[in-house]
Amino acid sequence: MEYRMNVHLFGATSSPSCANFALRRCAEDNKEVFSDKVVNTILHNFYVDDCLASVATEEAVSLYHDLKAICYNGGFLLTKWISNSRHVLAAIPEEQRVKNVKDLDHDQLPVERVLGVQWCVQSDTFKFKITFQDKPPLCQEDLTRSL
Repeated sequence: MEYRMNVHLFGATSSPSCANFALRRCAEDNKEVFSDKVVNTILHNFYVDDCLASVATEEAVSLYHDLKAICYNGGFLLTKWISNSRHVLAAIPEEQRVKNVKDLDHDQLPVERVLGVQWCVQSDTFKFKITFQDKPPLCQEDLTRSL
């Protein structure tokens, strides 16, 4: 008896490569329909399923709609959108935003973590969380022992 999967397994070792291939294929298949900016954003600004792009506010809303459309053509639904522009966030339905960006009446925008780097949306700065292990200071004996 032979079994075949109809879909790719989530969490398989090959999942990141398969997602990357499918997304790039989607861009290539639609390069005649969408602008070079949209295709290049997919080819150069995605890491697995995270897109990190920096564009002017005016471009961002257009890029959001175009990325959503090109990926829809390939069978993808892009979600978890975030921006440091309230104008851009207003153009994105709540259900497609990052979970902690729901109510735009708050004074502070959240800190979002992508690929191990924290992005403070309000100040548009990156933060890194580093945990140091408490170890006693090295002495001369420790150094000579490691040689």
